[in-house]
Amino acid sequence: MIDPERLLSQRARDVDVSGIRRAFQLGASLPDPINLSIGQPDFAVPDVLCDAAIEAIRAGRNGYTLTGGADDLRDAIQRHLQKDVGWDTAGDDLDVLVTSGTSGALVLAFMALCGPGTEAIIPDPWFVVYPALGPMTGATIVPCDTYGDFRMTAARVEPLINDRTRIVLVNSPGNPTGVVLTEGEMRDLADLCEQRGVMLVSDEIYDLFTYSDARPAEFKCPSPARHSKDMLLIRGFGKTYGCTGWRLGWTAGPSWLISQMAKFQQYSFVCAPSMAQAAMVKAFDVDMSAMVDTFESRRDMVRTMLGDVTSVSECGGAFYAFVEVPERLGMSGTEFSEAAIERNVVTIPGGVFSSRDTHIRISFACADDKLKQGLEILRSLMTTSPG
Repeated sequence: MIDPERLLSQRARDVDVSGIRRAFQLGASLPDPINLSIGQPDFAVPDVLCDAAIEAIRAGRNGYTLTGGADDLRDAIQRHLQKDVGWDTAGDDLDVLVTSGTSGALVLAFMALCGPGTEAIIPDPWFVVYPALGPMTGATIVPCDTYGDFRMTAARVEPLINDRTRIVLVNSPGNPTGVVLTEGEMRDLADLCEQRGVMLVSDEIYDLFTYSDARPAEFKCPSPARHSKDMLLIRGFGKTYGCTGWRLGWTAGPSWLISQMAKFQQYSFVCAPSMAQAAMVKAFDVDMSAMVDTFESRRDMVRTMLGDVTSVSECGGAFYAFVEVPERLGMSGTEFSEAAIERNVVTIPGGVFSSRDTHIRISFACADDKLKQGLEILRSLMTTSPG
């Protein structure tokens, strides 16, 4: 007889099921929930990209690509890098790797850089994948407390770096907070990691969703890549173009690191989905500004409807707000989320993303009328006298 307790690895035991999945399961039990938990855009994939994917399938681009990615997509990414952050992958000892989503890039980076006895610094609050990367690769995860303003600054990171540190992982615009670091804060992080010989990994999956009050006029998204080439830049297509299920991301950085990540990709993911790669050759020419403006207006709605009853993170990007549960209610984030579900509103408890459970995460990737209805209910719960 099979004994799971004997067969399961310690690695599997050390990785918990995402609390986001639990919220989805609770929401699925509701007949018509107001779902403010979804971490994906609510707009359709642009027709030009859908057509390109269909054309690629019919043209036979259904087999493996090179592990590093299809040449035409790599060329498009390299042109974008040159234009956006000034990286020349042809002459700066830099390279590009097309990955199975940004999560795939993160796993490959940790596999290449981390192992038992090493450490990786992540922000607290964090995206749920980040702490799991520790037991998956043998590294010790070191949270950087960002509470207050949720900014992962060099001053907060520096005391955590030691001889075992291999990675500092920054996420801006951030999930779950929506906070966007400034260009100066990104420069300081890049300088610190260079000085200490640590790899800065910048997860910029929400780069397009940087709102007007958080981006310098000349850039769409502040990035440490404009200040250093000794770092790893990770971006993707799923959130930007509403095609999260296509599982397509990319990463760029020093050639010595990209080559090691490509080696692990060859023996795991093999390559990213071929038809999605073919479609995304045209992606950088698609204007998504109208959709980003829509999300910014939803962000403003969240601030307006909750900002006078509780603390709302300074969400300058992504499509999330990290909202504090008023202390006078005497409720944890989990308890508040459960109370919201009883009123048909699905949110994610802050404890899913953090060592603390004092907040909830709201996603505003939903229709304006649903968002307004959900925020009215949350506001009512926050202003109700405890007991």
